Amino acid sequence: MSPGAVPAPQPGDDELVTWWGLVIEGYHATQDRLMGEITARFGLAPASFDILIRLIRSPRTRLPMTRLAREAALTSGGFTKVADRLVAADLIRREPCSTDRRITYAVLTEHGRDVAERARAACAQILRQRVLEPLGPAASESLAQAMRTLRSANGDGVEGPAPAAGSGRS
Repeated sequence: MSPGAVPAPQPGDDELVTWWGLVIEGYHATQDRLMGEITARFGLAPASFDILIRLIRSPRTRLPMTRLAREAALTSGGFTKVADRLVAADLIRREPCSTDRRITYAVLTEHGRDVAERARAACAQILRQRVLEPLGPAASESLAQAMRTLRSANGDGVEGPAPAAGSGRS
């Protein structure tokens, strides 16, 4: 700061807590609407949607199951239940790694690719309506950048693509 410059006023405690509350309330209202529409159209629970979107965005539409569970912020038991449901619905299959027996991949089936592509397109359409229209492109981009900054500052170091819109991470 240059000499004689006046420091920017800092928000008070109540104002800061209110700001954060508005972020959380806005996120939950939007996420609830988004996932309600995805569930109604595709019968996908939020965790299932998140996993399908992560897989469709991954090279060869597959990821190691342990990495996928970590990125989706699911316990191994929770992920196993979701994966079992996705296998039963013919959306994914488990594929052992040919070079490391400790690794099992979750891989989209043809049906899973179709559902994931349609769900991704529907998600984008809903986000255009529920986020882009109310905020506009500049504010939407600023919001995404702000969340990216907070994720970097406070995250657990998980690398990989940005969480899917249906991600359970909040």
